[in-house]
Amino acid sequence: MAAEGDVDLDLEAEENCTGKPTEKPRKHDSGAADLERVTDYAEEKEISSSNLETAMSVIGDRRSREQKAKQEREKELAKVTIKKEDVELIMGEMEISRAVAERSLREHMGNVVEALIALTN
Repeated sequence: MAAEGDVDLDLEAEENCTGKPTEKPRKHDSGAADLERVTDYAEEKEISSSNLETAMSVIGDRRSREQKAKQEREKELAKVTIKKEDVELIMGEMEISRAVAERSLREHMGNVVEALIALTN
């Protein structure tokens, strides 16, 4: 029996020694080539301080305007009168917090039906 095993090994050795190396499946070779194509070779550029300051001031101005608009909207919403019963109705029907129910009612000028429709959509 051992002789048969030796013969099998010799046959396998002869098949592998044909002069051509056996090719292994190339699973990871294509990844390296893809990485080379994807790599970005952008040049580094100097950013002037004046451009940076201008961009920062534009961003700061935009942010302050948005905050002012938000504060004005909150003031307008605070002026809207809502009924306690309406808030409790919305809280009970939609199972939401008091703050969310009040906010929805204020956004819809105290109209319960519109507030409920907006909350369901």
